[in-house]
Amino acid sequence: MRHRVAVLALDGVLPFELGIPQRIFGRSLGVDPLNRGEELYDVVTCSVRPPGPVQTDADFHIVVEHGPEALATADTVVVPASYELGPVHEEGRLTEELAAALGHIRPGTRLVSICTGGYVLAAAGYLDGRPATTHWASAEHFQRLFPRVRVDPDVLFIDDGDVLTSAGVAAGIDLCLHIVRRDHGTAVANDVARRTVVPPHREGGQAQFVRRPVPEAGIATTTGARAWALGRLEQPILLRDMARQESMSVRTFTRRFREEVGMSPGQWIAQQRVERARQLLESTDLSMDQVARDAGFGTATSLREHVQAALGVSPTAYRRTFRTAVPGL
Repeated sequence: MRHRVAVLALDGVLPFELGIPQRIFGRSLGVDPLNRGEELYDVVTCSVRPPGPVQTDADFHIVVEHGPEALATADTVVVPASYELGPVHEEGRLTEELAAALGHIRPGTRLVSICTGGYVLAAAGYLDGRPATTHWASAEHFQRLFPRVRVDPDVLFIDDGDVLTSAGVAAGIDLCLHIVRRDHGTAVANDVARRTVVPPHREGGQAQFVRRPVPEAGIATTTGARAWALGRLEQPILLRDMARQESMSVRTFTRRFREEVGMSPGQWIAQQRVERARQLLESTDLSMDQVARDAGFGTATSLREHVQAALGVSPTAYRRTFRTAVPGL
């Protein structure tokens, strides 16, 4: 049976966010010879009430064909944002109707929120003591309302194992692609991203989207330095050499890099090297020593430390899970 994703449509739901799970999960197909073209997820949309109309934040309703009982059949439950959360948003508590609906969710079900859908998970107690994120404009209010949640307003999404939260609107795409990547590997995630015409992985965090003064026309950026670094990940990359690509001092380059990308140059380079290692582990039979060299980690020990920290598994375990057949081998 396919992994079932239930999307909970609440009154006031944003149509764009409601459609993200169907677009990403519903279009994820197997890419290896054993399941090529096979649909990997079964996506259903449900309401807290019996089947019927649900008001969106636009000037139209949607008709939902499943009631809250569908939540009991789900392996993953996704809660998109709504602008009519009432007591959830104002007091941090669930309505009786919403609490009853969430009561259908089986223990161990993976829970996902998009944007302010995180308010629902927090009000239900699912985020107590956990790291979580939401739209940057709501982060301060979210933290005041739910002090037991460790809110990080600077990231696009947070993966805390069985509970995952995302920032505003399009960050839901980033999170759903991440989940596909976690479930089925980079090749499947890249394939659905390409067909959706979105990047398979966005750099940085929400900091890059927070309103700030518009830079002067012609002001230098760090784009060229990043392109330069991506072309030589297998080699040592020094901060001063990256700054030199943009004719900046190290101090100015570091500040501007963090403003544009949402993290330090060192963190970004490590992230890109992990991504390179993932691709090599999935698509080649290279030894761990060679993967480490080609990804720029130098040694298998360093590779193992970085992959374990970023993905929660060893390189060997990752390859065993996501290895796809290599043409001609």
